[in-house]
Amino acid sequence: MKIVDAQIQTERTSLKRPFKTAVRTAFDIQSLIVKITLENGITGYGSGVATEKVTGDSLSGMKNILEQLLFPSILGKEIENIAENEMIIQTSCIGNTSAKAALSIALYDAYAKLLKVPLFQIFGGRTNSLINDMTISLNEPDEMVHDAIKAVEQGFSILKIKVGNDPQKDLERIQAIYDHLGDNIVLRIDANQGWSAKEAIKIIGEFESRNFPIEFIEQPVPQWDFDGLKFVRERVNIPIMADESVYSAKDAIKIVNKKAADLINIKLMKTGSLLEACKIASIAETAGIPCMIGCMMESSLSVLAAAHLAVAHPNIKKVDLDSPLWLNDHKVDRYFRNSQIHLEEIPGIGFHPVSQ
Repeated sequence: MKIVDAQIQTERTSLKRPFKTAVRTAFDIQSLIVKITLENGITGYGSGVATEKVTGDSLSGMKNILEQLLFPSILGKEIENIAENEMIIQTSCIGNTSAKAALSIALYDAYAKLLKVPLFQIFGGRTNSLINDMTISLNEPDEMVHDAIKAVEQGFSILKIKVGNDPQKDLERIQAIYDHLGDNIVLRIDANQGWSAKEAIKIIGEFESRNFPIEFIEQPVPQWDFDGLKFVRERVNIPIMADESVYSAKDAIKIVNKKAADLINIKLMKTGSLLEACKIASIAETAGIPCMIGCMMESSLSVLAAAHLAVAHPNIKKVDLDSPLWLNDHKVDRYFRNSQIHLEEIPGIGFHPVSQ
């Protein structure tokens, strides 16, 4: 079944409250929606988000690369040749992973609809539900405590704490949250590349001495510093997760060969492809490295696509897909219910961001 049309629409969605990390503060998100149409009228939707501070993609750049290069490369192709189409997209240009991800998601949505199965079954799905975490945005300790308590009251038992702009202040933040919530929660600490290797070892040592209930430390050092990541991992007991250091399957192989991380965080906006994300999870699986699938502050459509892969791949053991809970977007309430993610057993991703 040939792909006969591809279109773009932009979408701006406000956040319920500002989202702060060590690298940026977001008040809303700007998404680019891709719609492809097959010759029998079936449509597939995908989306990508502009995150200049992470992937380097801007909304105008995404639009240009899709219209001028990526769309022409797949128009007229058979949707059934999904792996070949993915390869065409990935080799059409360097980078531009958010734009590539939007088109990849749309292709898989249409392909699953053609086969009349949920997307997760394309990847060998095993369930259709997940337990989500809630991110606590980077703020002053009192405000972070307030947000953490509120999340627990909503039913979350896993909190992802954003830190990374001041090691001593970060320690105060975690201590304040722990003082109020104790051992009844699991903490995931995300430094967003905010520490040097030596700073990371020092502060993680403090975390360990205080017996905080920390599941892992995510990306403590800059993304390019694979040796620093390995240096930290070898000198602390809390597991270390690579996030921004892993964009591709080749990066995953580098992590495996260097023994630089205990876990890997996969994000579609980094991989540019559902298939590439699946490859990363499988490479990590062969090395005994569990994966988490996460998201940027991005649209509900792309997060749902990530959730479909998460329920299917046996090595994706953890999820961090709370972005839709930050958005003023009630269309996804039936999928994201506090800490529960539930995927409906209907063809494709099961969500249309725009009117058909």
